[in-house]
Parts: sequence; C-alpha cells; structure tokens
Amino acid sequence: MRYPDIGDHGLIGDLQTTALVSTDGTIDWFCCPRFDSPSIFASLLDADKGGHFSIKPVDEAYTTKQMYVPNTAILVTRFLAESGVAEVVDFMPISDESKGSGYHRLVRMVRVVRGEMKLAMKAKPRFDYGRKPHQTDISDHGAVFRSDGESLAINRIDVSGSSVRDEEASIELVGEGDLHWARTFSAGQMAGLVLEYGADEARSVAPAEAKKLYVDTVEWWEKWQARSTYRGRWQEMVTRSAITLKLMQYAPTGAIVAAATAGLPEQVGGERNWDYRYTWIRDSSFSIYALLGLGYVEEAVAFLDWLKDRVVEQAGADDDVGPLKIMYRIDGSSDLKEETLEHFEGYRGSSPVRIGNDASDQLQLDIYGEAFDSIYLASKRGLQISHEGWTKATQILDWLCDNWDQPDEGIWETRGGRRDFTYGRFMSWVALDRGIRMARESGRPANLENWMKHRDRIYNQIMEKGWHPEHQAFVQHYDTETLDASLLLMPLLGFVSATEPRWTSTMNAMEKTLVSDSLVYRYDPSASPDGLQGSEGTFSLCSFFYVDALARAGRLAEARMTLEKMFTYANHLGLYSEEIGLTGEQLGNFPQAFSHLALINAAINLDYELDHADGKVPAPPEVIGQSA
Repeated sequence: MRYPDIGDHGLIGDLQTTALVSTDGTIDWFCCPRFDSPSIFASLLDADKGGHFSIKPVDEAYTTKQMYVPNTAILVTRFLAESGVAEVVDFMPISDESKGSGYHRLVRMVRVVRGEMKLAMKAKPRFDYGRKPHQTDISDHGAVFRSDGESLAINRIDVSGSSVRDEEASIELVGEGDLHWARTFSAGQMAGLVLEYGADEARSVAPAEAKKLYVDTVEWWEKWQARSTYRGRWQEMVTRSAITLKLMQYAPTGAIVAAATAGLPEQVGGERNWDYRYTWIRDSSFSIYALLGLGYVEEAVAFLDWLKDRVVEQAGADDDVGPLKIMYRIDGSSDLKEETLEHFEGYRGSSPVRIGNDASDQLQLDIYGEAFDSIYLASKRGLQISHEGWTKATQILDWLCDNWDQPDEGIWETRGGRRDFTYGRFMSWVALDRGIRMARESGRPANLENWMKHRDRIYNQIMEKGWHPEHQAFVQHYDTETLDASLLLMPLLGFVSATEPRWTSTMNAMEKTLVSDSLVYRYDPSASPDGLQGSEGTFSLCSFFYVDALARAGRLAEARMTLEKMFTYANHLGLYSEEIGLTGEQLGNFPQAFSHLALINAAINLDYELDHADGKVPAPPEVIGQSA
C-alpha cells in the first residue's frame, strides 16, 4: 500500500511540465520547470525519500473516484464518505506557449458538494530527486520552500461559500520543514492551495482569482479540442489521447517527450527502468501522423521545425555528416548521460532507478525511415521543407546509402549488442523511398540514381536474409528465428502488400507466438536475449499496430473487436502506460506518448476502412500507412 498502481493516476500539465495525481489525491511525481528537470515530488519512486503533496480525508472511511472535466486536462478527484462528498480539482494554468518560463503554477481547489468532510493537506517537497535539503519560511498565507536557488511557494486560497463552521485552521510545520494543514469543510465551501514555482514569497489567493484561473484553463482546453477534425466512431478515446499528447509537447520547441515519468518498471521488481522524459526521433515522427490526422497542423509544424533543426545540426556546416542521435532533450541538446539514483528504492522495490539515458548513443537505423516518412507526409499537406532543410536532408540520405548495411541496436534499444535487425533495414528502405518520392514530386536536386540503387538493394536483402523459409515469416534479425511485432508496419508503410503471401504467413506466425487475445508482445526476450534480466508485459503500441494490420488486411470485424478490447485496458481515465501486465495492470513509464499516438492512428485508419466497406468515401486520412 506504500505505492499506488501505476495506472491509478491522472496527468495534468502546462505544456512545459506535468504532474501525476493519484486516486487518493496525492501528487507523487512532479518535475519543474521542465519535463526533464529534477523532481520536486517523487514518492512514486521512493515512498519515504521522494516527497509528495497530498490532500485527502482524515478520520473516516471513504472511496475515491477520478474524472477529467470533459475535453480538458483538468482533473477532479472525488472523495465519497457517509458524512459528505468532497472534490479536489487539480490543474496547471497555461501561460504563453511560445516561451519557456521559470514560473509555473499548480492549482489544487478543494470544494465540498454534500455534507461536510475534514481534509488534511501535507506538502513534503524533496528537491533534486531528494538529494538537496530545503529551508521553509511559513506565514499566515502559506509557505515558501527554498533549495539551492530554487523556490516553491504554497499559497492558501481563502475560504469561500457558507459560513465557517469551525475555527480557522492554521498551517503548521512538521517533520523536516514540511507543511501540514487540516480543517473541516461544509457543503458550498471552496478553498485550496496554489503552488507557484519561482515565487519568492507566499500570498493569499482570493477565491475569485482561483475561479478565474479555472475558467480560463477550461476555455483554453475547450478551444484547443474544438480544433480537432476527428468525427469518427471513437470520439472519447481519441480526444483523451489527443489531449494527453498535447500535454507531453514542450511548447517552446515543439518537441514531444516519450513519457511523463522516469524509472517506472516494465516488470515490477525488475531492472528495465528507464528515463523517458526525452524526445525520440522515432516516437515524435509517429506523432506527426496522429497530429495531422486530427487536424492539429500547428503542433505538427512545431515538431517538424524541431526535427529540421536536428537534421541541419547533424549535417553540419562543413558537410561532415554523421548519424542522427536517436533522442534529444526537449531543447534539442544531446547530453543524456545516464546515472542511477542509488538512494531511491524504486517503485515497489524496482531498481536501479535511472535518470538520463545512455541509449542516446546507440545506432538505430530505423529512425531515418520514421523521420523521412513524416516529412513526406507533411509535404503532401503543403508543409514543404525549406531549401536549406532539403539540402541537409539529401546529405543525410547520402550518408544512409553508405551506412544502412551495418548492424545496429534496433528499435527496442536492446543492450545485447548490435544485430542486422530487419526493422532497421526496412525503415532504411522507407527513408530512401520517401526521399525519392519527394525529389520527383518537387523537382528538387537529388542523387536519385544512388538512392534508387540502395533502396532496391535493401529490398532484395530483406527478402533474402530477413525471410525465414522454414518458419515462413520475416524475423527480428538475420541470425534468429524470433519474430518481432515492429514488422507489423511493413504493409502499413508500403514495403509489402497486405495480401502478399509472405506477409500473410508472417501475420499467421505472429498471431501464434506474439498475440494474446488483443494484446501483443513486441518480441520474446527469452528467445532473443537483449542483455537484460527479467521479462516484460505486452506492448500497447504493438497492439494498436496489430489493429492497423488487421484493418489493412480486410479483417475489419477482428480489427474492431481488437480495438474495443484494447480500450478496456486503459486506466480509469483512458490513459495508457508503455505495457500491460498479465492481469491488465499498467507497466512502464506513464502515460506513454507512443501508446496514445498509436491509438489515434489505429482509430482513424480503422474508421477509414470501415467507411469504405460501408460505401462511404471520405477524404483519405493523413495518418500512418496512407503516405505509402
């Protein structure tokens, strides 16, 4: 009971950072001022040393429920007891998106809607992953925590509503400079607290100011959601996934983090505990499909600009081209040195707890396919790459022609050595194919003859070495019999037809070994050692890829049932982590952008196929698979 389930959380944020709120009203993960900043609250990784900020009932039994205010990222945690019903409304007001800021607000409004209830608040910050001490200055208005140049104010929202039944409760210091406040609220009363990161002193917040922050935040999210062009069958799940993706896009640069958290395990008690608060070229490129598919052109352009900058930087002024990094910080820097938080016990004893990510120095050749397919898709929507960008892109493709035929670490970032991964070869084919198409359609200069030669060499090599005649399937790499769910993208990106005999037999083999009902394993670690101990759950990304593959193969009833079953594996708010465990629990970092963007693409693609089957003829969706 010291740790809630990973899935027992909602996400709030201000487009520069996020916080997790558990179903018992505890903020147990919060980094500031950015996604990848050191934590202030991290009891999700160490219940004793990580720090938290809780608001919950005292002195009585209660049950909890959570919901989002519809079409927003405003989270409501409800406490239901015989004496009354109370709600904690959590949100982060949206400031100017275009600028990074050292000032952030997190509002926790408390209101009782029936009867009365005594609620206790405890603020226990632990700066820099619990490694730095803090000082606390307390006043009648709240308190300010200070630690090595950082400051966090907790401001009281004055009580509003009906008359106060009991004496005004005071804020007290407890423990190691922590804050405690308890009082009884009656129906109709509203109060709460406002965290202000970067504030120098505490202040009283008038109820009218708190309500205005709430109204403004509701209006911002409703206005943003109204821009969506999605009118398909799964409106609620797609909308929630879109909002979740938006929460994980760093507004100042357009970069999208892979997940909001670090160190959450893929197997409880295991060592697969990574830091996902960075921007992967692969993940973010797939995000382009989802954003354009929903009509969010501005967000897609913002990321494309970020991606263009990485391509230009890598090509360099002296034309000394090298491989792209597979991941970057949200500001585009590439210092992701991995370290272990030895003083943290880890989620339910899952250690080591890692921050940073050494996989950033791996060679993963598939990222070029994802990047160039997203650039090509954007160009079809009129988002043309600039002359400078095209010049650097051609240099990258020329480099790929010289380097595609070498072992790499693969899409899953295994730490068991480089292999000739089929997926890396296949996506190198995609990169060259999309480059050829863009050059031909735009009339821009390119080394087409060389690109075409290597594209065809890759295709023939995969058909010869990536195909296993005995098992009648494409395999993970050239020296194994193991299957890999990443290859579900082969028909979606046009490498093979969905009716190609080699592909249909590969699908049959995957369904026998990787598919469990609607859930899909990415591969079998026991059959293909990846340099790590333990096992893992099914991969939600791959499960949604499977829906796409079924739809493309014309197996629409199966695709629809698989998608509907996948919805049952979401948490109570419609959020997904990276993986699903044997009993349906969320595993890995949470929420995971990859899972949500794949859900969006699967829903849009399946809508498209079902509409065609029903005789409707909508405009082709600009999502994964439709650019092929």
